[in-house]
Amino acid sequence: MKKLTWLVLVLSFVLVAAGCGSKAGNSGSNESSGAGGKEGQNASTNANADNSKKTFKIAISQIVEHASLDATRQGFLDALKDAGIVEGDNLKVDYNNAQDDPNNNLSIAQKIAGDKDNDLVFAIATPSATAVASKVEDTPVLFAAVTDPVDAKLVDNLDKPGANITGAADFNPEATVKLMDFIAANFPNIKSVGVVINTGEANAVVMAKKAEEALAKHDIKLVQAAITNTSEVQQAAESLADRVDAYYVTLDNKVVSGVDAILKVAQDKKKPFFSADRDTVEKGAFATVGFKYYDHGYQAGQMAVEILKDGKKPADMKVSFPDKLDLILNLKAAELYGIEVTDAMKQEVKDPEQNLLQ
Repeated sequence: MKKLTWLVLVLSFVLVAAGCGSKAGNSGSNESSGAGGKEGQNASTNANADNSKKTFKIAISQIVEHASLDATRQGFLDALKDAGIVEGDNLKVDYNNAQDDPNNNLSIAQKIAGDKDNDLVFAIATPSATAVASKVEDTPVLFAAVTDPVDAKLVDNLDKPGANITGAADFNPEATVKLMDFIAANFPNIKSVGVVINTGEANAVVMAKKAEEALAKHDIKLVQAAITNTSEVQQAAESLADRVDAYYVTLDNKVVSGVDAILKVAQDKKKPFFSADRDTVEKGAFATVGFKYYDHGYQAGQMAVEILKDGKKPADMKVSFPDKLDLILNLKAAELYGIEVTDAMKQEVKDPEQNLLQ
């Protein structure tokens, strides 16, 4: 009997101990699970809060102020804004303008390279882009208003740049060819076209060569008048007045900055004036085959969003090109050059509402 009682007591002790152990284990497991779940939820909440409060800093280097480059910058910023990256809210912009001074341009690039807080650098025009590319090694760099990124040695390959830089090129060779074909088809009396050009700017040289080749197919000559700074534009335009039948300007920053002088000479001499960019047509040139620089900048801004929000690398992002080409005519300006705008000319405009400027 005593043995049986002793056995019952031992078994009871074992069962109680096992129960206590199980309870203690479950309690520990619950506390661990509860704490871990809570910490995980807090971490997730904090991460989401950090993402929503993320602020960005972008440095902008622009070689000079004129309508096309300013529109490029505005389009870029508006693309960011549409994606929720808003200047003055979660975006700080360090805007720098070199005022067409090479020394200022290099100093700006050096300053930007020294600022390690930048999330991205946006360089507007070839001189700004080449200066920035030579100094900024780690921060993502985007360019715009660059005619030939390969010739400017910004990228080795348009489809896969392979470094920390990519962007939006503003030159579609098809646009130049179409404009020269338009001149030949609609102005049979034009046998020579004069271009004021800064031969030190790669953009201008590339486009002038393309224009010369396209005109040569129609037995029309391209006559150049070289400048080295904007103050020489008027004199160069006047020097061409008695030697050419029409004027043309490329995406040449020094020339476009002083284009009012060419407009005046061309209108006084009744020489048709053609341009490589829409903004100059809006100012008073007669025609171009082109696009809006605002759209061009917006395209670059969309690339910036992919870098800042999606983590894309410039090395893997194709260089983009304008894809909305159309003939653009300034009908009011036509009168100033003595041009009769025919129905045939108007019919070449794909979007009359946008591109027949009254």
